Amino acid sequence: MNATLARLIAGQICVHGSMAGMRLAAPLLALREGHSAAAVGLLVALFALTQVFLALPAGRYADRHGIKRPVGYSVAVACVGAGMAVVFPTFPVLCLAALMTGAAAGAATIAVQRHAGRAVHDATELKQVFSWLSIGPAVSNFIGPFAAGLAIDLAGSTPGSLEGYRAAFALLALLPLLSWFCVRGLPDIPAPVAAAGGAAGGAPQRAWDLLGDAPFRRLLIVNWLISSCWDVHAFAVPLLGHERGLSAAVIGTIFGAFAIAATVIRVLMPFVARQLREQAVMAVAMLVTAVLFAVYPLLHSAWAMGLCSVLLGLALGTGQPMVMSLLHQITPSHRQGEALGLRLMAINASSVLMPLMFGSAGAVIGVSGLFWAVGAAGLGGSRLAWRIANRVPEESQKA
Repeated sequence: MNATLARLIAGQICVHGSMAGMRLAAPLLALREGHSAAAVGLLVALFALTQVFLALPAGRYADRHGIKRPVGYSVAVACVGAGMAVVFPTFPVLCLAALMTGAAAGAATIAVQRHAGRAVHDATELKQVFSWLSIGPAVSNFIGPFAAGLAIDLAGSTPGSLEGYRAAFALLALLPLLSWFCVRGLPDIPAPVAAAGGAAGGAPQRAWDLLGDAPFRRLLIVNWLISSCWDVHAFAVPLLGHERGLSAAVIGTIFGAFAIAATVIRVLMPFVARQLREQAVMAVAMLVTAVLFAVYPLLHSAWAMGLCSVLLGLALGTGQPMVMSLLHQITPSHRQGEALGLRLMAINASSVLMPLMFGSAGAVIGVSGLFWAVGAAGLGGSRLAWRIANRVPEESQKA
């Protein structure tokens, strides 16, 4: 890992950590103030909602301007959003803060990912870089909530007091400023002038045109399936654990084992990146996930569920680095920001809608049926991953 990549990872961690901390603190404050579970669910959904609508514009903006402007604006939006919660810790302001910090995290992530992909020279470096970069969200998902939780309990006159929440929001408002110090010295890498379709006098290019490219469309579907498997595990394991009579601590440990395994495999991947082929890794990951989803509902022991969770974390943890590496190879270099935006939009739309679908499906077919249905979809995803062509666009070769 070189200094530039370390700065990119640190910059992503600080903006994303602010959003992750707000995602813990804001719902807790809403519950403390007596708001209903439905209202809290709406509040949590707002963190992903803005990314659905702003991902494509953010991707285009990153294509035009590089990394410093998008990250600079993201830092400002995140600071203002969390800062408003310090001054006005009311439910409407918390909703606005959720929208703003979520949008900031999404836009900054797109800019960082695009810059990382444009700064490398070959496919091996792409796999290494995105394996390292994918560790950032895992770290920020720990740092943000941990810092916010400490502030809530320790900064006020009593644990959980309003002063503690204000202190947490203030800390989360300052955290994104570190991102700007991390990226401000990096050179911008603007996209090359678009070729035929986007050139002057040509037909304007739309982001949706990317879906007409079969490899990109298949990659997006496989990415969505990987994300859905991740979501269904988070949704269904508490229900399955409850059916088995497991305690909250045991269920939390099973989740922790999954997260640790996903992080460990991403730390190891850069060292074997040269031997990895993106399509093969994704296809095997989906196949292993399908098998584990078939077995998971049949397990009754906490130890067996924990082992299955570890294996699932190892399989699904390989997905994002391979998706990001392949996306940069099959997408024209002048449209990589758009492609990243389209990917982020699809994932966040899924994060908003899929829990509702999981709940409805689980009520009809049960938790076991939900595992098996998604596992069957994973088998289709494995076959689809094998069919993704690995080609490097001419524009990307010249970059």
